[in-house]
Amino acid sequence: MLYAAVEVTWAAAGITVPWKEHASYAPAVQLFLAAFALLAGGACLASTRTLAKLGRVAVATALITALPVFVVGMNGLPIYFVTMVTLSGVESATGLAQVLLNTAGAALLLLVGLSYRRRLRGDCPRCGRPHAGTSDGPLAHPAASRAPRRTRVEVYLLMCGLLPWAGSKTIWTLGGSALGVAGDDWQRATSVGSSGPAKATASAGIDVTVLAAMLGIFLLLGLLYVWGQVFPRWTLFLSGRRVPRLLPLIPAWLTGIPLTMYGAVLSVMAPLMAVGVLPKIKPSPPFTTGSGITWFVEFGGLAFGGLGIGLVVAARSYAARTRPVCSSALEVTQPE
Repeated sequence: MLYAAVEVTWAAAGITVPWKEHASYAPAVQLFLAAFALLAGGACLASTRTLAKLGRVAVATALITALPVFVVGMNGLPIYFVTMVTLSGVESATGLAQVLLNTAGAALLLLVGLSYRRRLRGDCPRCGRPHAGTSDGPLAHPAASRAPRRTRVEVYLLMCGLLPWAGSKTIWTLGGSALGVAGDDWQRATSVGSSGPAKATASAGIDVTVLAAMLGIFLLLGLLYVWGQVFPRWTLFLSGRRVPRLLPLIPAWLTGIPLTMYGAVLSVMAPLMAVGVLPKIKPSPPFTTGSGITWFVEFGGLAFGGLGIGLVVAARSYAARTRPVCSSALEVTQPE
């Protein structure tokens, strides 16, 4: 209802809401999204009721259809995250609000869809295990464990996709040349409009976007190893306490999904531009050749796609390893 009210207000007032560079949502699209949000909200409410077969199909169809719409709308989340972390400022407050609304909608629909699927199978909508009694009792948390070796290897390989992109940016930041771009030209082009922290990290030879990617790697490692489930000793007064399960999962899901989508688009665009299926990007400073831009687009696709898929894979493993179970479910499985 909140999402629908905001969309209708923006459409009626003629407020510009950008969805990509040099493009904004049309009022008709905003009204469509408002109606879609109300439909999704009705499906969420109906998912808790006992329905006939036709009603169950309608609810499932509404949830399955609505979720991709909200996921696509949160595609700009990583870009806004980087700009806020680097204190570069937000270009559009309405654009950020739209992305956050879509993100909240996608997260809530995903949770409702998961609980609805469990309810249809006869399992507890809270823990996913079959048991008698209510689903609001105490929870039993599993012991901390690291991800399986296969999962760790997959994530490490995906992280390697960051190397060409981060390596190029680091070379430029240190004053070297790569892909036809001179380090001095890169520094001049990126220093325009940069924040103080961004300039400070650049003076130390660290690109601020590479630093943001390192935060993603830190999150990845936390999802894979025990210290992501139990606070380690270097966290001082938190040492030894259980990490709230959603603390790493929420940022992992919210950044991993849009990064995966963004990286996939870039990875497909680059080879299509190289063979002439898509028009090539005209070189603009600091790039001097079209091939340099094409390679950097591909490097970006490997980096963002690799990091995004890695976050999704690691988060899936983390969610499975840390999923709590209702205590009543454990009582059912215990021998008499």
